[in-house]
Amino acid sequence: MSLIYRISFLLRHARPLFLVCWVLFLVLSVQSLADAATPTVDVLKVDGAIVPVVADYISRGITNAEKNGSQAVIIELSTPGGLYQTTQDIVESIINARVPVVVYVHPAGSWAASAGTFITMAGHVSAMAPGTRMGAAHPVSPGTELSPTEEAKITEDAAAFIRSIATLRGKNAEKAESAVRQSQSFTDSEAMDNNLIDLRAQDLNDLLEQLNGRQLLLTDGSQVTLNTAGATTNEVGMNTSESFVHVISDPNIAYILLTIGSLGIIAEIFNPGLIFPGVLGGISLLVGFYSLGVLNASWGGAALILLAFALLIAEIFVTSYGILAISGIVALTVGSLILFSGSETTLRVSLSVIIAVIATVGAFFIFLVAAVVRGQRRKVVTGHEGMMGQTARVLEPLDPEGVVLVEGERWNARLDSGDAQPGEEVIVTRAEGLKLFVTKKTV
Repeated sequence: MSLIYRISFLLRHARPLFLVCWVLFLVLSVQSLADAATPTVDVLKVDGAIVPVVADYISRGITNAEKNGSQAVIIELSTPGGLYQTTQDIVESIINARVPVVVYVHPAGSWAASAGTFITMAGHVSAMAPGTRMGAAHPVSPGTELSPTEEAKITEDAAAFIRSIATLRGKNAEKAESAVRQSQSFTDSEAMDNNLIDLRAQDLNDLLEQLNGRQLLLTDGSQVTLNTAGATTNEVGMNTSESFVHVISDPNIAYILLTIGSLGIIAEIFNPGLIFPGVLGGISLLVGFYSLGVLNASWGGAALILLAFALLIAEIFVTSYGILAISGIVALTVGSLILFSGSETTLRVSLSVIIAVIATVGAFFIFLVAAVVRGQRRKVVTGHEGMMGQTARVLEPLDPEGVVLVEGERWNARLDSGDAQPGEEVIVTRAEGLKLFVTKKTV
């Protein structure tokens, strides 16, 4: 009886708990179904020059969206241009994506220039916000001077590239080509009227509303109908390493790193054992060289900058009456100007930065040379040379030899003439070995 009683007691008291668990299960199930039913759109933001790390970022964003089953990837784009090879990599990632990619030139005032034109038109849907523009896509080759034949080859390739993108996306290939050959630019309205983009949207919400229900054909042949009404946007930013590389992938930063690195090495040369300037200089040089490599800088310009610092160092050790210093400043100026010669406007060192660096380096070496000159002129205060002209007090009679006290030290001394008694003061004239030669102090 006791066993049956216990079972019935448990059943009576477990019923409320069972009901609570059942209700909780239903709530969680409904919530999961609701979350699964809500479409998600991943948003990538590209603001700045098109450099290799941007291609990595976009490729990663598209891959993650494919894995997570996102409705689409929206790339909010604002760029003055960038590297041609990197542009091709990004376009390839967009065209071959297994998820719809929407390129949206945003916010107002943004510019999808040069490389940005190719990327915008490559999207399965291309859109622009009011007050934006695109175009000026004539290619250039950073860091090199091209012959007319080489320049023509690059232009022809870029023209064919943008024609192929326009044809693939059903856009106006002739107008797209004019952005390459004549560097023509278009406002958002002009781009829409000339069939270079698909949509004009005020903001992201407006864009999502206009995208809803749109049917798109992916490269693999699958057709997708966008369901973006009430979609949840998931902003995908650069990770830590991508953000760091993006920061240093700036011509101004690369140039400053190269300068800091050189100055750090120089400071370590003149003050061996300080360690910190040498370590900082070495790291800055390595990071600076990495940035220059990423940006396809002119290595001739980098070599001139390093030569400039070598000439400035030589000025300190060689009496050239300023010739080496002037040559160093000239080499630094020329190297700075040609470091990114022929590249996109956005991939050049700012003239104000060049002037500031040259002025700083010039002032640094003027200070350094002045310190060396002052050190050479300063009276020696150590060793035998430092004792010349010192006043000594006689401890033992000088007749002519005896003992004197100099700076608290006892020295054997020889008087040049006459004699001197203890307590008298004499002047040191020279030193030979452990003996001082002195003369009587005149009043």
